[in-house]
Amino acid sequence: MIDFREGTVNEIVRRRKDLTEIKVKLEVDTCIAVNLDSLTGDIAIGDRVVLNTTAVELNLGTGGKHFVLWNFRHHVIKASGAGHIMKLRYTPLQLKLLSVEEQKSPYHKVMQNTDLKGMPVIVGSIHSQLPAVAATIKNIDSSVKIAYVMTDGGALPIVFSDLVYKLKTLNLIDATITAGHAFGGDYEAINVYSSLIAAKYVAKADIAVVIMGPGITGTDTPLGFSGIEQGEIINAVHNLNGQSIAIPRISFSDKRERHYGVSHHTLTCLSKVALASSVVTLPEMSADKMEIVNNQFRQCGVNSKHKIEIMANDETLSSLEKYDLKVTTMGRTSSEEPEFFKAAGCAGLYALRLLKRSGEKIVGS
Repeated sequence: MIDFREGTVNEIVRRRKDLTEIKVKLEVDTCIAVNLDSLTGDIAIGDRVVLNTTAVELNLGTGGKHFVLWNFRHHVIKASGAGHIMKLRYTPLQLKLLSVEEQKSPYHKVMQNTDLKGMPVIVGSIHSQLPAVAATIKNIDSSVKIAYVMTDGGALPIVFSDLVYKLKTLNLIDATITAGHAFGGDYEAINVYSSLIAAKYVAKADIAVVIMGPGITGTDTPLGFSGIEQGEIINAVHNLNGQSIAIPRISFSDKRERHYGVSHHTLTCLSKVALASSVVTLPEMSADKMEIVNNQFRQCGVNSKHKIEIMANDETLSSLEKYDLKVTTMGRTSSEEPEFFKAAGCAGLYALRLLKRSGEKIVGS
């Protein structure tokens, strides 16, 4: 079931393309809410709105916000633009979009390709890994083109990500592709496979980065988490003849045993879900931390199945600082969780190494 509340907009907090944050006066209190302009139209002070308050009622973290479900001022909203691929299918908010694959797309012909030709594809599992990857790569070589593929394992509207908005503004991401039911990227795609092809042949990227949007679902069970897609994406990259580089989720500050050292999410993805071998990048760490990680990998058979690359990384933390990217993971900063962000940055360093080795600058051209 969905929790609904009705109220009146009494303040516009901020606006940016396709997203407006507002204050809404309810029966006895005032709350912050998000209006996705491309779904429910523009919004103004005085508008009477219906909010979906479910996530706040559950005290969720990243997704714990009120969302405008309907604005009574809009008696009719007419869908604009081309395309007939539906996302959020068979829900009250289903919307039509032009996907790169469909027949009327200008990219339909080039989307007949099925070969990534060795393209480096960085595969993460938490949205906060994205800026560490992008900033590291671009700080070293700003001419390298990065395509970000946002899966539907987390937030569905890409506009919900403040990180993506800032990375695009700083030119640290060159193109965005929203896969599955995620929507709002520079390009829309039906699934991860075609998103990867679009990254190479449509966005003409040198490196693709595939990570879900903000928010990850977990249940403290071995398989019940949305980040399990990391293993499936590794398989997709292999099947399309690309080179996957997996980012391990590492923490030495998390008090939860299942996420200490290498998270059980990463261990499950690499040992039970990924059928193909991947490169797994690790930053140089103190001997005691490295021993913990190595023992976890050995116990799960990760080190015998995948190629573990341990790399010096003095780039990532300084790159985040240079671009003023104050990113956190589980509320902890890069100074509190340096290994988490360095591991992501190492994936970027390794992808650059692959590009240099291939002698190509634009592998998608």
